[in-house]
Amino acid sequence: MANEKVFPMTEEGKQKLEQELEQLKSVKRKEVVERIKIARSFGDLSENSEYDSAKEEQAFVEGRISTLESMIRNAKIIEDDQTLDGVVSLGKTVTFVELPDGDEESYTIVGSAEADPFEGKISNDSPIAKSLIGKEVGDEVKVQTPGGDMDVRITSIS
Repeated sequence: MANEKVFPMTEEGKQKLEQELEQLKSVKRKEVVERIKIARSFGDLSENSEYDSAKEEQAFVEGRISTLESMIRNAKIIEDDQTLDGVVSLGKTVTFVELPDGDEESYTIVGSAEADPFEGKISNDSPIAKSLIGKEVGDEVKVQTPGGDMDVRITSIS
């Protein structure tokens, strides 16, 4: 078997994935099967858009279930005691000030499986996280982003 990708994540992130998986298996999967049954009752499947739509949704749900199972199976939980205090790493929240104008931003660096920029959680694979990992409070860092380079100073790590 080929080496599967490891998904670093927090315990909270793994629990969210497990909840989503349970929801898909116990609720969504049954709803889709019921939609397929109803669509079949309409007769000719060759021109049945409800049937086609339900089958597409079933494929999506089954694909997501497979993805979640793989992510959970290959999860590597990030433990606080595995990281150095005062150093930016996976699972830490880093606050920095953009230089020279002083816009302050905070992000928690998480694995790609639980990244959600709207909640302030960025993937360890993102350009910002890659630039900040391993740095300490007070360090000035050049961050390469798709929108261009920006210089930042790390103000806190928790």
